[in-house]
Amino acid sequence: MPKDTQSGGGRDKAVSDEELWRRITAEVKPLRSRGKAQPPGEAPRQTEKRTTPVPVPGIRPVMPPVRKKAAEAPELTHGMASGVDKRTLAKLRRGQIAIEAEIDLHGSTQDQAHRTLEAFLARSQAAGRRCVLVITGKGFRTDGTGGVLRNAVPRWMNESPNRERILAFSHAIPPDGGEGALYVLLRRTRRPGGRALRE
Repeated sequence: MPKDTQSGGGRDKAVSDEELWRRITAEVKPLRSRGKAQPPGEAPRQTEKRTTPVPVPGIRPVMPPVRKKAAEAPELTHGMASGVDKRTLAKLRRGQIAIEAEIDLHGSTQDQAHRTLEAFLARSQAAGRRCVLVITGKGFRTDGTGGVLRNAVPRWMNESPNRERILAFSHAIPPDGGEGALYVLLRRTRRPGGRALRE
């Protein structure tokens, strides 16, 4: 085995491989860690933030919450409506808005009356009418409750597509039928340019 001769003591000193390695590595500083070492032969993994969930077989993905639609128009009741000024409502209740058309639903079945009412409101709005009269009849029963149509018509007016056409309704004054008829204030239709058909 080769020997390393050093002067000073006159002694030959053998330097082992381990000692030599210690001397070489004594001044070596380790590199900063950059994550886990990859096994030899494998390409390094790339990490990225996922913006969409990873589908897992057999598990239904969680869907994002559905945005609520714009609030529906509030329910109309006799002589009350949001979005209509008090003065107009007072005139409607007193029968002071000119009636431009009327329909009498007497003698109709519920199904016939429902279809007739919807068609009448659609035609009236398309014609630019502002106030119409719908006659239901009082139809008092022996138990004191109102007739079928008298109770059903206000409900139908709150259903689509009628609700989108109506601003307000109210019982008529006695000369126009009283509680057996309704004044109906229609929403004005608009031209493509934005102007109402009737001003």
